Amino acid sequence: MEANGLGSQSFPELKNDTFLRAAWGEETDYTPVWCMRQAGRYLPEFRETRATQDFFSTCRSPEACCELTLQPLRRFPLDAAIIFSDILVVPQALGMEVTMVPGKGPSFSEPLREEQDLERLRDPAVVASELGYVFQAITLTRQQLAGRVPLIGFAGAPWTLMTYMVEGGSSSTMAQSKRWLYQRPQASHQLLRILTDALVPYLVGQVAAGAQALQLFESHAGHLGPQLFSKFALPYIRDVAKRVKAKLQEAGLAPVPMIIFAKDGHFALEELAQAGYEVVGLDWTVAPKKARRRLGKWC
Repeated sequence: MEANGLGSQSFPELKNDTFLRAAWGEETDYTPVWCMRQAGRYLPEFRETRATQDFFSTCRSPEACCELTLQPLRRFPLDAAIIFSDILVVPQALGMEVTMVPGKGPSFSEPLREEQDLERLRDPAVVASELGYVFQAITLTRQQLAGRVPLIGFAGAPWTLMTYMVEGGSSSTMAQSKRWLYQRPQASHQLLRILTDALVPYLVGQVAAGAQALQLFESHAGHLGPQLFSKFALPYIRDVAKRVKAKLQEAGLAPVPMIIFAKDGHFALEELAQAGYEVVGLDWTVAPKKARRRLGKWC
């Protein structure tokens, strides 16, 4: 039996470690595959499971999250699973009300509009305790996987979370968020630090619960040019990796590979490759061969 570093969980021995070996840069017999579109929203069993309750109620049910995580593996010979959850559970844990509106997406009842609105946020130190249901889902899913494939945990990066909290939902322009960066740079950094302070123990807690790899989603990287990205996104991406690795060591937890996925962040591939992550994710706008040539000296 394999035990995590805290000694609180024991898990079945991993039978397929191809994904993890690839993430660590080791040779593999084939290129591993996993579906980043978690749970496969096209699956009829996914739709049937989700139809019984609203989205965030599903996220708060460890049993439902486990079921939705396992569904694709019953159909396809995938090499890894990613836990069913959502990046916006972190703003929720910070005290913001978020609902998932059918046909529209996430909606914040009271987005951050002014600098003083930051005072409404809870202490980031309480976030991990607020998100115990995610840890429970990870542990249950890891057990149910029975060692078939590794389980990936994840979170949204600070800039991406900030955009949702300021815009109040999805946006094609991020006008409110970028206005913050230009007009309230100090408050923006304050918010990004709050989010970083919340993410570090949350990600460490996922590993303690059984996650065998971690992915950080900078889904809105493409809304920033190189200068704004290097000032307001990249430092926090680096800080998350550095602090998570240090906290894992302090807690006696074995290191796990970390993945950074910055959507439309092709302009910063070299910087991301040096940000402290084992894997740099590519989106559909980047040719893998060209990325390999650009990053060869860092990979």
